[in-house]
Amino acid sequence: MTGGTSGTPGTSAASTAAQRSTAGAADEPAPIRVLIADDQMMVREGFSVLLNAMPGIEVVGEAVNGREAVDRVRELAPDVVLMDIRMPELNGIEATREIVAADGTAKVLVLTTFDLDEYVYQALRAGASGFLLKDASARQLADGVRVVAAGEALLAPSVTRRLITEFSKLAQPPRPVPAARAAFGDLTERETEVLVLIAQGLSNAEIAGRLVVAESTIKTHVSRILVKLGLRDRTQAAVFAYEARLVTPG
Repeated sequence: MTGGTSGTPGTSAASTAAQRSTAGAADEPAPIRVLIADDQMMVREGFSVLLNAMPGIEVVGEAVNGREAVDRVRELAPDVVLMDIRMPELNGIEATREIVAADGTAKVLVLTTFDLDEYVYQALRAGASGFLLKDASARQLADGVRVVAAGEALLAPSVTRRLITEFSKLAQPPRPVPAARAAFGDLTERETEVLVLIAQGLSNAEIAGRLVVAESTIKTHVSRILVKLGLRDRTQAAVFAYEARLVTPG
């Protein structure tokens, strides 16, 4: 395995968090910590060089398969994991599911070769916060890492809508289960309306214009929706809306 650019073997998530807290106390923002999981050495090394050259981003480790990625997340506590889908031992989808279930902070950004890869939707359902094409430019790569680290959807709303619609057709998501219906029932009428508009690809500003309210009000609604549904970001909210049949592909 190609080692990370920082962090010593056996470093615990707790000690890493303490180091980051100390860095924050020095009035200088801690860099976004990135783990790269891909079975191709050239991809890992290339992305590592590109990201380490960007201000405010630090590659702290690499993994050659999904199982190692899960272990490295536990050791290094990264903010963002760049996750390849097709890897040996444990694929990126299953690794994403384990990371999201076990860690409350790491965001997963899926790497793929094709923008209509049917596995991408499965990764989103597993908890990934978005996806990025492997031929992305250095700026796109860095911007994607920053957006996901901030807890936002990686893609522009219009692109998110197109992709989720296509993946919904491919994956044929199941009808809502009782748990999903119960969670949906906790939303107010206005929150439900906002959730539908998120899934339709509208930004906060566009939703505010549609509902004739302040953008700050929409941000509050979005935050409450995420908390009530136990979701991590807008991408997950859009996926939930499709899963619950609030929005249908078309």
